[in-house]
Amino acid sequence: MTTQQQDLTLGADFHDACQRILDAIDGVLDGKQSVARTALTVLLAQGHLLLEDVPGVGKTLLAKALAKTIDGDIKRIQFTPDLLPSDVTGVSIYNQDTHSFDFRTGPVFANIVIGDEINRASAKTQSALLECMEERQVSIDSVTHPLPDPFMVIATQNPIELEGTFPLPEAQRDRFMARISVGYPDRQAEIDMLESHQSTNPLDRVSPVLNTGELRALIDAVKTVHVSEPIKEYIVSIGRATREHPDVNLGASPRSLLQLLRAAKATAAVSGRNYVVPDDVKSIAHDVLVHRIVLDRKTKFSGRRVDSLLDSILASIPVKADGRDVAAGS
Repeated sequence: MTTQQQDLTLGADFHDACQRILDAIDGVLDGKQSVARTALTVLLAQGHLLLEDVPGVGKTLLAKALAKTIDGDIKRIQFTPDLLPSDVTGVSIYNQDTHSFDFRTGPVFANIVIGDEINRASAKTQSALLECMEERQVSIDSVTHPLPDPFMVIATQNPIELEGTFPLPEAQRDRFMARISVGYPDRQAEIDMLESHQSTNPLDRVSPVLNTGELRALIDAVKTVHVSEPIKEYIVSIGRATREHPDVNLGASPRSLLQLLRAAKATAAVSGRNYVVPDDVKSIAHDVLVHRIVLDRKTKFSGRRVDSLLDSILASIPVKADGRDVAAGS
């Protein structure tokens, strides 16, 4: 078999695995293919996902459905005001038999961690996730404990229930590769939901389609996706434009540009390509950047949204191809 044939076989296997995950999620969450695709993209890009929307639209359902497609260790944390950092990361307990401290791992030691209503925990507890999400490890009593591989945090929060919540600070939001909203289903999807969800739990129909080894192979495949120099320059130009915009108080961080690049590579791979095009960057840019950009107070009061500002930035930045300036996304 030639190298080209081997690549084609790997490509077909990759696409088949992605489609099985998307089909499993679609069987649980009707009419939300684009949301499921973004969640899969973040998983393959080794990122973390923040699901922000009003109550009852299926945020936790989406998180659980994605988690159940992977035959790995899955833990769920219900964030509450009295939750302590040790309830997340674990604690050292003195063992009288050995006269030493034994480390008892917390629920963060899992392949996929579902953090429900993350903004209901105090800032102290939220900060327990900072090292976990960035360095994929936990440091307790000067000892570093590596987290499982792969590792992903899927957190949910409600944007309108502000009483008794602790808004995520910029450093915590920046750890999430993407923030997405599930949104209300369309009319037919809602009718189908009333029919299919009343007799059984839809999650009971979801079974693992990949093991952790196969998921690592997909992640490694995404890393091989080619990114040209013009695409890298395009991504940097987007980031710098957000920082230099007069209406922006806090622009995209260097970490966010790295994550935008990884997300674009995963988008290309899911689309069946081994190279990134401008549309891959544009299609995922809102999910990756909007929650990281902070408008100045005057712009906020004027009613302008980050989405529209980012739209104008994306429309104004060309991407070079073969030495020519062309419209971004062409």
